[in-house]
Amino acid sequence: MPWPSRKRDKGAVPDKKEPDAKIAKTEEETPDKEEEEKSTKPPAGSSKSGWKNWKKTKESDSGGEESKITYCHWLLKSEPESRLEKGVDVKFSIDDLKAQPNQTTFWDGVRNYQARNFLRAMKLGQQAFFYHSNCKEPGIVGIVKIVKEAYPDHTQFDQKDPHYDSSSRKENPKWSMVDVQFVRMTKRFIPLSEIKAHHLAHKADGGPLKNMMLFTRQRLSIQPLTQEEFDFVLSLEEKKPH
Repeated sequence: MPWPSRKRDKGAVPDKKEPDAKIAKTEEETPDKEEEEKSTKPPAGSSKSGWKNWKKTKESDSGGEESKITYCHWLLKSEPESRLEKGVDVKFSIDDLKAQPNQTTFWDGVRNYQARNFLRAMKLGQQAFFYHSNCKEPGIVGIVKIVKEAYPDHTQFDQKDPHYDSSSRKENPKWSMVDVQFVRMTKRFIPLSEIKAHHLAHKADGGPLKNMMLFTRQRLSIQPLTQEEFDFVLSLEEKKPH
């Protein structure tokens, strides 16, 4: 039986190396589509952001046309270091996931409405980055996939669970969870600091990470990614860290 409610919830605190973001307490509607260029797997670039060479290849392949891209990948935050919440250790690292039966577990404990809605939007087989958060060196450590779509999170009804919600009713549950399965470790650890450097560069030159929610909605423990964002971040595992 997996540890209860070990994932980050309630629009959890930002990572230690990131300043607080000003996030409204009320839930915001998040569009599920954005204007992006057609996605291709980015090759290693020689520019500072790695984006300019990728952009040239993309324009050559697609004629520079743009199309709407739907969020089809995800980033899931979990805490790899012990932290007690109402007497329960919420630690859950990617090694903990690998130790689960069939390397599969339910992603419980989400208590933010926008993050919950993202959980409910996940489709079977979609992939997500496993992100170690609220730790000395936050960043991406691996890839998981969705193996069961959203269903009621049982921890909301468990009075002993730190994320028990007395206002939720079994006939109309407020909170959902999905099941995820370990796919693989990334070829190297991709730290938040490195992703942020690309995000800042892309804000200036129009690269794929310019609107990445890791920086625009950093308090969310569940974040959607466009195909371009996912492909670019994944390409970093092939490059030597700066």
